[in-house]
Amino acid sequence: MVLPDYFAIDAAEVLILGGGLAGLAAALDLAGRGHRVVVVERKQYPFHRVCGEYVSHEVQPYLRRLGADPAPLGPASISWFRLSSPAGRTLDSPLDMGGFGVSRYRLDEHLYRLALARGVGFVLPATVAEVTFDAAADRHRVTLADGRCLTARLVLGTYGKRSALDRQLGRAFFGQRSPYVGIKHHLRLPGFARDVIALHNFRDGYAGISAIEEDKLCFCYLTTRDNLRRSGSVAALEGEVLAQNPHLADILGSAERLYAQPEVINEISFAPKLPVEQHLLMVGDAAGLITPLCGNGMAMALHGAALVAPLASEFLQGLLARPALEAAYAQAWRRQFGTRLRVGRAVQGLFGGPILSELVVGALRHWPAAVRTLMRQTHGTAFA
Repeated sequence: MVLPDYFAIDAAEVLILGGGLAGLAAALDLAGRGHRVVVVERKQYPFHRVCGEYVSHEVQPYLRRLGADPAPLGPASISWFRLSSPAGRTLDSPLDMGGFGVSRYRLDEHLYRLALARGVGFVLPATVAEVTFDAAADRHRVTLADGRCLTARLVLGTYGKRSALDRQLGRAFFGQRSPYVGIKHHLRLPGFARDVIALHNFRDGYAGISAIEEDKLCFCYLTTRDNLRRSGSVAALEGEVLAQNPHLADILGSAERLYAQPEVINEISFAPKLPVEQHLLMVGDAAGLITPLCGNGMAMALHGAALVAPLASEFLQGLLARPALEAAYAQAWRRQFGTRLRVGRAVQGLFGGPILSELVVGALRHWPAAVRTLMRQTHGTAFA
């Protein structure tokens, strides 16, 4: 547990469940508005996450406003997009606004240290077992797996793609099995263009690769459990399936892997979610997960924090009643992200199948403006 000297465990106005990008940014934002914030996180910083690690420049003004400019981390500057079909046909397109590449290991640690310095409390490592709401007291009660209890006027759910807490809350998507699995490596590959983010298709999946800090690359791919099961192991999947795409074969055959075992996450669900559940305000992937091929999940997490913080602050100041807070946040969230998520789910079906992927890439080679239109739909202002 890391709490400032003046903090009692029940002194928080806001409890933030999950210390990823959305949670850390919301904590910085709310602390900057004068509120007492505690973040509950199940791991100790720093740690790796399965994530594409590309961020569009649309979020730079918000990070600077938080005093969290990522420039000291030495991020890679990315300005081009490359798409390949399973057979290796390619299409290159400029990214109008561009973005930067930085590992979650480095970025989350950076935000965590800033939050600590600004008086945000942390309870970690800790797992949330249950969240209840006492209507009479108008307060939440959070029970941790070790039996400790915390209370607060407001709770934000920023715990990512999937959690046992989703089951406890009875969220509809949690009862639906998802076929998807995500796998991530950090690589070193001399000669790889550091201004390009590439999306390479393979049978029943696609892989993204782009530069991060120093001389490293993030290599992250989405496929299905069936694809992995047929291969028998991650190594066999990469050698037998991914390597059928010649670009992936070159990467996998030449790159140095920077950690012994890849990061793996199962049950990645792109099913619709609700932004408010039992009076919890959901932010980031806990509110809705955009398909990785859209390359905008990290920016959406930060946008979500920027969306929730001013409304939460108005509630905590007594300027907004809880029903009005929840209605305003749900409406703002759908307006900001609804179209992106719908388009992302639709586009997901166009990739990963050998025949359809070839047709899509072939068509986009003749109509490159379609690439830019697709990016605008899934990136909001990033490609306007």
